[in-house]
Amino acid sequence: MKRLLPVYIPFLVVLSVISPAVRQARCDDKASRPERNIRVVIWDEQQPAQKKAYPVFLGQYIADYLKRQPGLDVNSVSISHPQKGLGRDVLDQCDVLIWWGHVRNGDVSVKEAQPVVDRIRQGKLSLVALHSAHWATPFVMAMHERAKIDALKKLPPKERRAARVVFVGDFVRRPPKRDAQLSPLATIEKNASGTTIKITRPNCCFPAYRNDGKPSQMTTKTPDHPIAAGVPAKFTLAHTEMYDEPFHVPAPDQVIFEETWELGERFRSGSVWKVGRGRVFYFRPGHETHAVYMESTPMKIVENSVRWLGGEIVKKKSRGAEGN
Repeated sequence: MKRLLPVYIPFLVVLSVISPAVRQARCDDKASRPERNIRVVIWDEQQPAQKKAYPVFLGQYIADYLKRQPGLDVNSVSISHPQKGLGRDVLDQCDVLIWWGHVRNGDVSVKEAQPVVDRIRQGKLSLVALHSAHWATPFVMAMHERAKIDALKKLPPKERRAARVVFVGDFVRRPPKRDAQLSPLATIEKNASGTTIKITRPNCCFPAYRNDGKPSQMTTKTPDHPIAAGVPAKFTLAHTEMYDEPFHVPAPDQVIFEETWELGERFRSGSVWKVGRGRVFYFRPGHETHAVYMESTPMKIVENSVRWLGGEIVKKKSRGAEGN
């Protein structure tokens, strides 16, 4: 026993130093994990053209991928579901809403999309808009809400509370001309009756697009962002549609990915906005006739966005439950 003592004592010293560090690492790891699974809903208009590139509808393909990933509860709905897939029974069980829309974006009204925007603003839900969902009604109305928030920030707090906000013009789903004034644009008018902010509606589109399926080059602009975790600094999409700036939306809080094409076009292809207490992530690559989401990196980005956005929502809801 005496011969073992010199070896045994240093072992105890090392163990006493390591054990608190291990316990702390475990606590940190536990704290970083959501308290429950992240609830994901994929909304898809399910147009037949999707099956030119995918074995099933595109929304279903994304849902099937996410269902195989741990920590996610995944549901998929379509425009043909009751209340167009936007009923309270669906949204109340949703932390992250992934939206794929294209030719039927206009079939969802502002009134039908408003519960989505309300939940984003309240921090109950975050939105991931893919490709042609730049004109999806929930994304458009979320950009209106962000434009309003940005405009009000230009006023002192006391004046902000009493200001009236008016959106100018009708929203039309039509690409802007190359030389069009960038929208949204806010002007402040003050008179004896108070302060009015007039905002030209964000068009939520861009002046040029080309669906020739040529490859694009993606650059990760914000490599330390959670959505970019494990994503290469540069990567190529083999086939995709081209969109060209300027994108008529409020300035993003972060631009995570930028996309370029051989003819010189560029686009902010992965952008994040905070809207009230929630967030919106727009990821541009796609067109339903190109198998973009059968490539591993775009799907990794979608999964990363769900985990980051959904993790924040789950933590907020858990804190809220503790306070009740």
